[in-house]
Amino acid sequence: NRAGYTLPHHEWFAEYLELIKRDLGADWEPRRIARDGDGFPTLAMTVGELAQVYSGLVRRRDEDWIFEAMTRHPDLVGGFNRLDSTILKAGQGRIIAKEGADGLLGMAIDHPEFPEGLGVVIKLAHGWNPRATWYIARGILGTLGFALRNPYQLFKQKAFLVPGVVPEDRLALLEKIPTWDDWDPDADRWMFEWDRYAPQRGL
Repeated sequence: NRAGYTLPHHEWFAEYLELIKRDLGADWEPRRIARDGDGFPTLAMTVGELAQVYSGLVRRRDEDWIFEAMTRHPDLVGGFNRLDSTILKAGQGRIIAKEGADGLLGMAIDHPEFPEGLGVVIKLAHGWNPRATWYIARGILGTLGFALRNPYQLFKQKAFLVPGVVPEDRLALLEKIPTWDDWDPDADRWMFEWDRYAPQRGL
């Protein structure tokens, strides 16, 4: 029965809550239930709890069609050149990723170092910033052996990840990952020496 399925007492939501408890424990209760931007009931949880749920998606990847469908059709998840869709392509069937609201990115990673599945959640305190999230995701995935490209060079920015937040066993690996692509400044010189390239304007 689809009537009222956006309400928290609908049977669909009860089933959803039970699925979440498979990863967080039978006694787990949400801190709060609220509506998301689409009007569906959603559960308040910590970033760590959300990462646990994502790791569960890896453990049960063969129990349903979700993992396979997302990796087979990555551009239907976020869209062309969106971060989550680009991660799906870079993962080659071993990662599912989904962007959320206000600077949230969740990743479920199938990796031999983490036999129980690895869940990674990135949350930016200042909100939606796909470029910053992209650099962080690139650093994390790079230390795990996944080659996520840099975002397109729209502003010639360089990113620096603060070592203090990186696990010590990943620091040496992170140092090998360039956080920007080399570029030829001559290709964009007109942006800086406009008077040389536009003498006809008499400026």
